Amino acid sequence: MSGYEAVTISDPSLESQFAQVELRRLKSKFLAARKESGQVRLGDLPPVMLQLKNFSEIFRERDIKAILSESNSDMDQEVDFESFLRMYLTVSARARTKAGASRYKTATSFLKAPTTTNRHTISQTEKASYVDHINRHLGEDPFLKKHFPIDPNTDALFDLVKDGVLLCKLINVAVPGTIDERAINKKNKLNPWERTENHTLCLNSAQAIGCTVVNIGTQDLDEARPHLLLGLISQIIKVQLLANCNIKNTPELLELVEEEKDVEELKSMAPEKVLLKWMNYHLKKSGYKKEVTNFSSDLKDGMAYAHLLHALAPELDTGNTLETEDPEERANLILQQADKMECNRYATPTDIVEGSTNLNIAFVAEIFQHRNGLHEVTENTQNSFAEMMTDDEETSKEERCFRLWINSLGTETYVNNLFEDMRPGWVMLEVLDKIFPGSVNWKKATKPPIKMPFRKVENCNQAIEIGRELNFSLVNVAGNDFVQGNKKLIIAFLWQLMRFSMLQLLKNLRSSSQGKEITDADILNWANETVKKSGKQTQMDSFKDKSLSSGVFFLELLSAVEPRVVNWSLVTNGENDENKKSNATYIISVARKLGCSIFLLPEDIMEVNPKMTLILTASIMHWSLNQKGGQRLPPVPTSETPEDSPTAGADGDMEHENEPADAESSEPPADAEEPTDA
Repeated sequence: MSGYEAVTISDPSLESQFAQVELRRLKSKFLAARKESGQVRLGDLPPVMLQLKNFSEIFRERDIKAILSESNSDMDQEVDFESFLRMYLTVSARARTKAGASRYKTATSFLKAPTTTNRHTISQTEKASYVDHINRHLGEDPFLKKHFPIDPNTDALFDLVKDGVLLCKLINVAVPGTIDERAINKKNKLNPWERTENHTLCLNSAQAIGCTVVNIGTQDLDEARPHLLLGLISQIIKVQLLANCNIKNTPELLELVEEEKDVEELKSMAPEKVLLKWMNYHLKKSGYKKEVTNFSSDLKDGMAYAHLLHALAPELDTGNTLETEDPEERANLILQQADKMECNRYATPTDIVEGSTNLNIAFVAEIFQHRNGLHEVTENTQNSFAEMMTDDEETSKEERCFRLWINSLGTETYVNNLFEDMRPGWVMLEVLDKIFPGSVNWKKATKPPIKMPFRKVENCNQAIEIGRELNFSLVNVAGNDFVQGNKKLIIAFLWQLMRFSMLQLLKNLRSSSQGKEITDADILNWANETVKKSGKQTQMDSFKDKSLSSGVFFLELLSAVEPRVVNWSLVTNGENDENKKSNATYIISVARKLGCSIFLLPEDIMEVNPKMTLILTASIMHWSLNQKGGQRLPPVPTSETPEDSPTAGADGDMEHENEPADAESSEPPADAEEPTDA
């Protein structure tokens, strides 16, 4: 593109509505409309407009003439280029309004308009694409449908998100069941408190499905700041579109690997990387010589798309697409072929030519969902890879919990597969530095990619040494255990780290702590006393008390710290699995609605996972103390035996397999002195 001369406009606000590639194309059409006199008249424009994009699908020439005559009835009036652009915008807006959101797809969202907002820019085609996605998936929602379809040319989207309902429902579209809709405040007019609760529920739930929300708060959603809002919506939609880009949901992806050792690599890949691997697999088969390494510059000329569609849908007429010399025209043909495959258009021709990463990812993921071109896994293949494809159910749940927790901390490295990403040791050091600032000696750390294995061991050894300084239970554990991917030891280390982080937060809020550590017993006693003071009689003996499976105690605790947050008409007695799950799902959403950042699943409450029940209780305690500015904790009963201790069964030890432990307790010593700075 460097060989083209930029098209300049005297009106900055008008120029900001177009990308340069669009301006050059429109300038070419405008100059072609000149008569021998060198002038362009208003009456010359209807046939010119009709040639632009998909106007011909919406209007006839007389329709465009009628639109143009509304501002000036003199068809002989001379028109300059800037006036032509303004008329183009007017016709574009009318086209969207007439066609309606259900039919007028994002490919006819003509503008690539970077609108400046507080020094941030948003792409109007990204906005239009996300609006179209929302219209499709939430247009029939009983509560929201009166607001649909949303017009992408207005601020209707930003106005609609201010009460938080739409974003919560969009999260449930991306990952069904994430939010218990009973916890969403749904009224025609919400007060500021209720809106804030919805926004808090949205952000904590977005974290729980893997979105990064460290730079956005409830105030940003309440004010509907465009660049932050679209960034969050983009992540939520990406989670939905990439949900099947893994071996678990699409076992046919095993076709992409040739040897068993490659399965683990495929399992650890980020969904975007899996999508690229899948795309290159088909491109290679189709004879395309280049490797696609990104969703931006490598797709700009449209050739990769053309070969991909030729490989996936040979019945389509792809000959013209490959022979077309103009990249934008090729992109337009690609989208037309995608229409025949019933793929939604997440990108416009301009987006493809300009290399819009987000929209290209969405479009490729849409193609993958509709036609992945892979063969079903044979029984022999499935059996040969079965052991590598499956994990222990409990391990899988814990992997998910700790992975999401780490990503919520805002570390530089995003964790896609916990056990694989932990092996180099770098992520462990990042987490330790977040939890215990200054503890890591970065001069002795090596950042991935790491070619020499001993550098990974050095990273892991430093993490273990810091853990020992924090009084973690690390019995016969060496850095090489982490490098080898020992799942039990990695989970145990991260559990102690999560627990330490929560206890430090509580210690900082507790008044009159005098430097004394908070223990699990303190948390248990606080919860029992808080429920008792609210007039309820329910109590728990420990964090593995089987009575907790009903969920009633946690709902009473939530109601005790904030009476209005629990709707008791929605609570069951928890006497059977169905009622237990109903309560557990409600508990998680209510806790997130209050402001608790938690990553457990309903099954963790139903099965009374002591690690997760401890973290849930501690999170509620942290929220409560934070609201009250800290308070003195009730004394711990002295009659408690080791067997009844709330720490029992929380499995926080780091015993090396086949080695004897040096202590029975599975937790770090509760009465240990506060560790000094490393």
